[in-house]
Amino acid sequence: MKNLIFILFLCFSISNIHGQTKNDIVIGKIETIESKVLNEQRRILVYVPENATHPNYKQKSYPVVYLLDGDAHFYSVVGLIKQLSSVNGNTLCPKMIVVGISNTNRTRDLTPTKGERANSGGGENFMSFIKNELIPHIDSNYPTLNFRTFIGHSLGGLTVMNTLLNQPDLFNAYVAIDPSMWYNNKNLLSKIKTSTFNETYKNKTLFLGIANTMHKDMDTIRIKKDTTASTRHIRAILELNMFLKDSQEKHLSFKSKYYEDDDHGSVPLIAEYDALRYIFKFHRFKLHRDDYLNPEVNLVAKVEAYYKKLSQGFGIEIKPDEEYVNNLGYQLLNNNAFKKSEQIFKLNIKNYPESFNVYDSIGDLYMAIGDKEKAIENFKKSVFINEKSYSKAKLLELEKD
Repeated sequence: MKNLIFILFLCFSISNIHGQTKNDIVIGKIETIESKVLNEQRRILVYVPENATHPNYKQKSYPVVYLLDGDAHFYSVVGLIKQLSSVNGNTLCPKMIVVGISNTNRTRDLTPTKGERANSGGGENFMSFIKNELIPHIDSNYPTLNFRTFIGHSLGGLTVMNTLLNQPDLFNAYVAIDPSMWYNNKNLLSKIKTSTFNETYKNKTLFLGIANTMHKDMDTIRIKKDTTASTRHIRAILELNMFLKDSQEKHLSFKSKYYEDDDHGSVPLIAEYDALRYIFKFHRFKLHRDDYLNPEVNLVAKVEAYYKKLSQGFGIEIKPDEEYVNNLGYQLLNNNAFKKSEQIFKLNIKNYPESFNVYDSIGDLYMAIGDKEKAIENFKKSVFINEKSYSKAKLLELEKD
C-alpha cells in the first residue's frame, strides 16, 4: 500500500513541470523539437534517472522507453520504472530514460494506412520523425544505451505492430496494448499473418496486452463466432494472438496476456507492468544473507555471472557497475566481512583502473583492518589520478603518524 501511494503521488502531484521551486518534486522536463519531416513542432516529455551523473563515477548509460500518447502515460510509466528498478532494492527492470511523445494529430500519426477515418494514413511520416529526428536527438543529448523499448496503446498499439513488422531493428522490445488491429479492414493484421518472423526477429521481444471489451454474456471462445461491429476490436486482437502463438517458425520472443477485469481504458497500467517484467526477465539480481556471510560463497563470481547475463540480455557488453560494486564493498566492510570486501573492491579496480574512487575505497578497507602501508599506497594512487580525491585528507592524516 505504501508503494502504491508513492506511485499515485508521482502521477498526480507533478502535472505542471514549469515554474518549479526547490520545494517541488520534478520527474522530467518538456522539450520541443522542430520536425522537418512533419513540418511542425513536436512536444516530448523526458525523464532521466536520478543521479545519472555523479562526481565519483563515470557517466552511466540507460536503455530508453519511447512512449506513444505520452501525455496520458508518461507519469505512470515513470512511476512503474522507478518502482521496479529502485524502490526497496528492486532490480526487476533497469533504470531507464523515458521519452513520452505528445500528440498533435493522433489519427494521422498513429494509422499506417488511409482508412475510414478522416486525415488518416500518416504513420509512415510519423515513424520517419521518430527514426530520423527524435531518436538521434535523444541519443545526442542524453546518456542512452543502445536498447530501446516501444510502447503503444490502441492506435498506438497498431503503430507498434506496424513498426515491428516493417522496421524491426528500430527497437529491441515492443509493447502493443489492446492494439486497434481492426483498423482499415484488418489490413495490417492480414500482412502480419503472411509473415514468418524469421532470423531478423531473433533478439526481438513482443508483449501483447488484451483488454476485456466483450459483452457480459460472451467469453474468448464464443466471441470468435460473433460478427457484430461491437466486437471487431477484440476479435482482431485474438486473431493476432492466435497467429503469433501458433506460428512454429517465428524467432520472435512473444508473450500475451488477457486481462479479464480490465477494459480498453484501464488496461495500459497493468499491461505495462507485466510487459516490463517480461522484457527484462533477465535483469533481476538478489543477494542473500549467505552470500555476505558464508566464506565459501564466491561473491565476485556471482556478480560477474550476473553482468554476463545482462550483457546477453541487452546484446551489449555490460561491465559490473562501479557504483553498485563500490556500495557492495562497503556493505561487506561494515559487516566485518573484510576478505569479501577486499575481493569486491579489487573487482572494481580491475574494471575501472582509471577511477580515483576505486583506490580510495580499498584504502578505506585497509585503514579499517590496520594495514597502514596498503592504505597509503592506494590513497596515493587515488590522489595521483585526481588531486581533489577524498584520499588527500586521509593520506595527510596517515603520514602525520
